[in-house]
Amino acid sequence: MILNSIVKERQQPLNANYLIDPKSAWITDVAEIEGKNLSDPFHTSVCINDELKVDFPIGVHRAVGGNHDFPNSGDLLCAALASCFETALRLIANRLQIVLYKTKVRATADVDVRGTLRVDLNVPVCFQTMGLKIEVTLSNSVKEEMANKLIKATEQSCIVLQTLLKGTPVHVDAKILYCENEPIT
Repeated sequence: MILNSIVKERQQPLNANYLIDPKSAWITDVAEIEGKNLSDPFHTSVCINDELKVDFPIGVHRAVGGNHDFPNSGDLLCAALASCFETALRLIANRLQIVLYKTKVRATADVDVRGTLRVDLNVPVCFQTMGLKIEVTLSNSVKEEMANKLIKATEQSCIVLQTLLKGTPVHVDAKILYCENEPIT
């Protein structure tokens, strides 16, 4: 058993503030790509987080002609789901004063690439299914009811899982610019 919850200590003042000022609860996460080496269609990098500016290499899956030598966007989607679920699990376990001995979260995403390659226009361009496989090792003293509460609360608190389940709208704002000179190849 955890003697005190560091998560609860940190979240209580935030919760109190968000009750008084709901607008302060709104945050914006960011990832941005400013294309470099545009002659290479199979590689890029994404800058994750405006504050930390983590540059992360991206490749293209071999199923659509790439080398799959770096994580691809589907891998990142799975990583976002798995990492969000596992961190939510840690936070909630700490608040519930449940000691975690081991966690394993595996996210999968299945896609029929014939849609994106336009081989079959009847195949939707999307991941057709996604899955989460969760294994959590707890002390024998944790009652099944509490263990189930931990998983259910994590499902309800995982922002990425809830986003995927609800199908959040994405607003696309595209601007086409033209240059006067042709690129040098």
